[in-house]
Amino acid sequence: MKQKILISTGGTGGHVIPAITIYEHLKNKHEVTICTDVRGLKYLDKNNFKIFVVDTPKLNRTILLPFTILKVFFLTIKSLLLLKKKKIKILISTGGYMSLPLCLAGKILNIKIFLLEPNMTIGRANKFFLNFCEKIICYSYNINGLPNKFKKKIEISIPFIRRQYYEKKFKENNNEIFTIMIVGGSQGAQIFDEIIHESIVKISKIKPLKIIHQTSQKKINFFKKFYSENNVENIVFNFDNNLDMFISQSDLCITRAGASSLAEIALLNVPFIAIPLPTSKDNHQFANANYYRDKDCCWIINQKSFDRQKFQSLLLDILKNKDDLIKKKKNLENLNYQNTWNNVNQNLLKILNEN
Repeated sequence: MKQKILISTGGTGGHVIPAITIYEHLKNKHEVTICTDVRGLKYLDKNNFKIFVVDTPKLNRTILLPFTILKVFFLTIKSLLLLKKKKIKILISTGGYMSLPLCLAGKILNIKIFLLEPNMTIGRANKFFLNFCEKIICYSYNINGLPNKFKKKIEISIPFIRRQYYEKKFKENNNEIFTIMIVGGSQGAQIFDEIIHESIVKISKIKPLKIIHQTSQKKINFFKKFYSENNVENIVFNFDNNLDMFISQSDLCITRAGASSLAEIALLNVPFIAIPLPTSKDNHQFANANYYRDKDCCWIINQKSFDRQKFQSLLLDILKNKDDLIKKKKNLENLNYQNTWNNVNQNLLKILNEN
């Protein structure tokens, strides 16, 4: 029997991409709608999804706090009307403050609420709604900050990864030149855009390298020129829906440690050097990376104590002694051996149907 399901998301790709993936898993079995804030719209094609906008303001702006509280109140009323009109039976929230009005409305209407926590540290919005939810869908039982009394609500899922990544999973690259991908995000990041590229060029004088570099739009021409002038074969881009193609062409990734990004890189069996964002809330990016380091699938570099010479030494060691790289690649293969689209699909349907 088809159920009417609403997925609440917004903000960054880390929230929206899992929401899109869940939508794809459910659309053939249920009637599914996505609700996002304005920031999340750039990740969503209006032709492919049923989309509603509830643009929740950030809750940490203390000067505008009275206005923010008032706006959240009116957005909760809007959410109540939306949920009643659409006759929603299940609400799935991918976390973040943008979920607040919808989850409040869902609680008032006694709608079944499922929370998704892809990070290894419980998000603050998800933590707030633990009392109200049916289940919290996680990728591990060992979630930092999750009170013991709520661990019985955990349902384990294989990470929600876009379908296109499964098509690349079993394709081996045949690189003649060792290829490093820098996943700096479409907005770029200071450490990726101001330090790492210089180290890459120094290493390329010792061992030939090809670089695939994701950066901000304004930096594309600079990096293309920089790498070309230093005789480094390169692909430089800003945002690309075919990110999976670039990752699958790589021997090593250098990346932040968002849960979705790491899960996608891991599925493609590409070892990585994670440089967690030090300002991530509750240091959740370090916890995400540490999950893979504990399984000997990656290396972690602390940005606050970043040492250029040590970074270059690490890269050289990986290039000269590939046994460790091969071992990490094998560990990723073992970690993902049950990770198929169908397995994720069946498990998600089972979680929703059991409640």
